[in-house]
This record gives sequence, C-alpha cells and structure tokens, in this order.
Amino acid sequence: MAMRETDEQRALRDAVAIFLDKRSSQARVRDLMTTDTGHDTSAWREMAEMGLLGLTLPEEVGGAGAGYAEQGIVMEEMGRALLCAPYFSTAVLTPRLLAAAGDDRERSEILPRIAAGELVVSLAYAEDSSTRPPVRVDTAAAQIAGQWSLTGQKTFVLDAGAAGLLYVLADTDSGPSIFAVDTAAAGITIAALTTIDLTRKQYRVEFADVAARLVGTPGAGIDVVTTAVDHAAVALLSEQAGGAHRAMQMGVDYARTRMQFGRAIGSFQAVKHLCADMLLEAESAISAARHVAAAFDETAQSRWSDLALAQAYCSEAFVFTAATTIQVHGGIGFTWEHPAHLYLRRARTDAQLLGPPTYHRDRYLQLKGV
Repeated sequence: MAMRETDEQRALRDAVAIFLDKRSSQARVRDLMTTDTGHDTSAWREMAEMGLLGLTLPEEVGGAGAGYAEQGIVMEEMGRALLCAPYFSTAVLTPRLLAAAGDDRERSEILPRIAAGELVVSLAYAEDSSTRPPVRVDTAAAQIAGQWSLTGQKTFVLDAGAAGLLYVLADTDSGPSIFAVDTAAAGITIAALTTIDLTRKQYRVEFADVAARLVGTPGAGIDVVTTAVDHAAVALLSEQAGGAHRAMQMGVDYARTRMQFGRAIGSFQAVKHLCADMLLEAESAISAARHVAAAFDETAQSRWSDLALAQAYCSEAFVFTAATTIQVHGGIGFTWEHPAHLYLRRARTDAQLLGPPTYHRDRYLQLKGV
C-alpha cells in the first residue's frame, strides 16, 4: 500500500500545522482546559471555513469527500498540538455513526450543519466502567403516543457540555437502537467527569423521560455503534502517533540543549538510550497509523486485524514516549508549568478511550483465529 503523501496531502498538513500553531499554542491549550467545555467557538468556525469539519463528509452535504489518510493527517497534527476541541466526537465519530446507521434523512439534516460548524455532536453509548459498546444496554427507550423518551445514564461522553445534539444507544422492545437527543431537552442532566486529561472533556449524562427521535433501524444499535467506533479508531491512531512524535521531539530537543557537567545530557549513554527508545516507538506508531489508514482507504483484507494490533501498539507507544520524555526532562518534567505531563495525560486517556490495549490484542488474536 502506498504511504507516500501527495502534494495535496502535504499542503493539507502544512495548512493544519499553521492553523494549530496559531490556535493551539501551549498557552491556549492551558486556557481552554480550565473552561467548562474546552471549546473555542471562533477556532471552530475557522476549522469549518478550512473544510476540516467536513473533510470526510460527502460533497453533497458540504464535505470534501476525503479518505482515511487525509483524516489521519489532520488528526496527527492535532495530536502533536494537543488540540482542545470537540473535533473527534463531532467530525470523526458522528459521521461514522450516521454512515453506519444508514438514515439518509438524518444525514442530510445533520451533516451539513457539522460541516458548516453550526452544530457540535457527540455519542453517548458507554455504561458503567467500559468504554466499549455495552453487551447489555440499561438505558431504555419507550414509545408513548408515537413519541420516544429515554431514561437511564451514560458515562465517558465526549464533549457533551459543548454539544447541541447527542446520539444515544438505548434499549427498546426491538433491541438496542440509536436515538437523537437535544441537549437542551427537559429531563437531561450533564455533569463533568474528573479525568486525568483536562484537554479532552468527558461527562456523565442522565436521562429522565427525555424526548428523543429514532435514528436508523430499530434493534441495530450495537452493530451501528461498534462499526462507528471501530472506523473512528483509525483516526485516533493518528492522534496517538502525532502526540507520541511530539513528546519524543520535546525530549530529544531538551537532551541536546540541557548542559550538565559541561556537556549536553544527550551525550550521556543512559539518556541516549532513552531518546533512541522514544524515537523507535514514535516512528513505529506513525508507520502503524499511516499503514492502517491506507489499508482502510484501499479496503485491504487485513485492515481489521491491522487496526486491532495498531490500537494496542499506538496506545502503549504514546504512553511510553510521553512518560519517557518526562524522565529525560528530569525534575522540570514533573512540574505543572512544563507541557510534558499534558501529553502523558492525553496518552493515558487515549489508551482507554475506545477500549484498552488488552482488549485490542484479544481481538487481534480472535481475528487471526488463534
């Protein structure tokens, strides 16, 4: 599979990098992570004008019709910059969900609003302590006089505080199904969760007879959410790889410039080994993420097993690299003022966001028939 970037892809990467230099500086990230929603509406509008929110959406709904590779480029740069915005939930997860649901009316109404930057959307599917779609769905939907209502709760809901719309997995007589819920509806309660990653907001959402509308085919909810999460995972790999690469660069740059005993600390063998290990993990994560994106663009037969293995690898590579760069930085790396800990926080969260590495390894073995 070809992994060399085209001229258009390089131009996309350069444009995103310039935007992030302006809109996602360390100072700006720190400002946004202290807010309730972590959402900069002016930056969001600029992302819409650049076409980033509709990057992979079909052209008929205002999108660019780009593929996994292009979305990977954007997510890789966003991972480097620790972008604090509801991009993954709105521009990655939601379009994948609507594509899997096959509800043309919903897609024609919602996707143009996403592309235009008019609407922030997220998925609410996780329950209890698992970030994977649940086997048993406790949130229930009931239909009375033709109107659906939801009762129950969801957790680990990304960006719910900034969202105007949620797609919720709820059980019905026909089986688990997908419902659209307005976050301003009566009976809904959105509470922020305390997580280690302050740059990616997560929430618990409770529903008490909340009005909803059915999306897609009744009873197909588990398959729809699982498909959406798995396709969105391709983009998450790129974010992890970009974050790992930036963390590695931070450590190597510090090792080159920090002087101790009259010489750069990077000249000491122990530090050299740490930097070499970081380089290996970061570059391998980049290769794995780009390989999987290319595999999905080409619908390669091995794409699902490649994805499962890469999810486990990139998760651990990001954690390792972020933790090791703190070690290279020494005492300053542990301080609140230094950005190294922000990358470790994001790495820890990303490693659990769509399932832990152990889950993906088990899945890889199952796909390989072991």
